[in-house]
Amino acid sequence: MEQDSHTLRGDGISAVIVGQGAELVSLRDADGLEFLWQAGPAWKRHSPVLFPIVGRLKGDQLRHRGRAYAMTQHGFARDKPFAWAERGSRSCTLVLMDDADTRARYPFAFRLAVSYTLERRQLEVTFEITNTGDELLPASVGAHPAFNWPLLPGVAKEAYRLTFAAAETAPIRRLKDGLLLPAPQPTPVEGNILALSERLFEDDAVILDRPTSTSVRYAADDGPALSVSWQEFQELGIWSKPGGAPFLCIEPWHGMASPLDFDGEFVDKPGLMLIEPAGKRVLTYQVHLDGEPV
Repeated sequence: MEQDSHTLRGDGISAVIVGQGAELVSLRDADGLEFLWQAGPAWKRHSPVLFPIVGRLKGDQLRHRGRAYAMTQHGFARDKPFAWAERGSRSCTLVLMDDADTRARYPFAFRLAVSYTLERRQLEVTFEITNTGDELLPASVGAHPAFNWPLLPGVAKEAYRLTFAAAETAPIRRLKDGLLLPAPQPTPVEGNILALSERLFEDDAVILDRPTSTSVRYAADDGPALSVSWQEFQELGIWSKPGGAPFLCIEPWHGMASPLDFDGEFVDKPGLMLIEPAGKRVLTYQVHLDGEPV
């Protein structure tokens, strides 16, 4: 692991976090089974933090008060070094604050704290966004954990499914060139079951922009499983690299890519958090390794 890393150990679970991007880079059970994708050639990340945007902006530009700022897909937090605010045996917190580099791309004052906490066979991740400036803070934040698919070698990828806590009958959203298509698409979820296959991702991510559920189980008929649950997030993205890759991303989001035809002021972009000066927002998700919904 990178030198600037910290290992958490709990009952039946361990996790490794690095300072670069405040990224989770390993999640193992008591037997040492690795659940997290190990950043191979197909995709060189593990579980990046998405901030201050989720997805793309049209032209990769953020517009504020008539000025355009360069802002690449998913924002800059995943590529910035965070400061360690706390390092314990079962929890740690990392912090990113605005600086000259971020303000050149995102002209707002902020504090982003990412905390990781282990409980019995569970990792909890908390994002706390604070407006440290004197104007409204428009922001999105998202998780992007990539889990091995399959979780055990030799198991067919098509043996896996996502089981939502409730039926998901609403249409889904899709992307074109990284931007949100205007028309909703028929959902591939049947009742509360999404059968997984590489074909599902030929048109990029599957986006539930108004999920009924707040948890989902990832499992085959046999073998290890996990569940992801979330609080205060609005959307859920499900993604694997088009063309096939041995990972599956289950991504709680607050915010999505810009609509294909949106080119206005950033503060008017649909789906943002609008945080008042001195205000903050707290969003949390959990990964539970025995697969039972949390």
